[in-house]
Amino acid sequence: MALLVTNIGELTTNVERDGDATGTVRDAAILVEGTRIAWVGERADAPAGDIPTVDAAGRAVLPGFVDSHTHLVFGGDRADEFEARMTGVPYAAGGIRRTVAATRAASDEELRARLSRLVAELRAQGTTTVEIKTGYGLTVHDETRLARLAAEVTDEVTFLGAHVVPAEYADRREDYLDLVTGPMLDAVRPHARWVDVFCERGAFTADESRRILAAGAAHGLRPRVHGNQLGPGEGVRLAVASGAASVDHCTFLDDDDVAALAGSDTVATLLPGVEFSTRQPYPDARRLLDAGVTVALASDCNPGSSFTSSMPLMVALAVREMGMTPAEAVWAATAGGARALRRTDIGRIAPGARADLVLLDAPTRVHLAYRPGVPLVAQAWKDGAALL
Repeated sequence: MALLVTNIGELTTNVERDGDATGTVRDAAILVEGTRIAWVGERADAPAGDIPTVDAAGRAVLPGFVDSHTHLVFGGDRADEFEARMTGVPYAAGGIRRTVAATRAASDEELRARLSRLVAELRAQGTTTVEIKTGYGLTVHDETRLARLAAEVTDEVTFLGAHVVPAEYADRREDYLDLVTGPMLDAVRPHARWVDVFCERGAFTADESRRILAAGAAHGLRPRVHGNQLGPGEGVRLAVASGAASVDHCTFLDDDDVAALAGSDTVATLLPGVEFSTRQPYPDARRLLDAGVTVALASDCNPGSSFTSSMPLMVALAVREMGMTPAEAVWAATAGGARALRRTDIGRIAPGARADLVLLDAPTRVHLAYRPGVPLVAQAWKDGAALL
């Protein structure tokens, strides 16, 4: 089925033109055929014919948001931790074990129902592609069911058995590493595309992380890394050396970390919802961009440190707190996320790309930061099908 979206006041294509990475087209139109984009250009040149039409009425259109880092399959609630942080209690990774206990106790039906609600929530805010990690099961059975449930709603599933060492293995760390790199990996692999590790104090060392990523790669899973969130560390350089598609958080970086990222194709995925929720310093996106690093934005939606599914909020925080321009932030939340997932069919509006589009109830993308917290997504399409 064909669809013509026309009278677009500002179209963000993310196809670079004249030095503009966002490839902005004014007074534009888009022709969709089936699940793909067939034509993009100025409205005056749009294909003619008896084509169903959506009049954008001068409003802005951009690619669907690509949220390349989430933890959407979980049980329980940790609002009390958030409340405590707001009174000065520092964030620590150990709270993950609370969610592990609640997730293990939840049924598939309970987990699926919450996952469905969260996916509907993010779709309503313009996210058309989402990555989902395991990591709240930490047994062979539970990690497998989390991966299976995630695979019901996305192709971008990440195995994160190396989230933390569960309590029952506190005195048998090596046994848990054997489990993650052996039976657990074997069981989860059919449902996953990626392998991830939390390389951080209180989680996994660089040597342990290297072993886990190598085991995943040997089973066909591409590497991702949580790194440099809680303090300086080896996560970023481990990610680059491992050929990871992305290293996520990047809150505490030294000059060598930035240089390593700039000399690689590893994407620095920044998660400002975490800093909003934990009161840590925000990552310095300006420093990374000025060094030539590819930057993505993602929500890190999870119950402990960033319980938000709003990519528009990530754009607003990146502009307000991290030194990004609105154009850079929108690129990072769309094309940047696609780069972090090694995808060329999303994050841009061009012939052959998936017809994943967002129509804003605003004349320009700047309004995503200019009007934070306002529901600006008037319509979204995924693979050419309307979501709202």
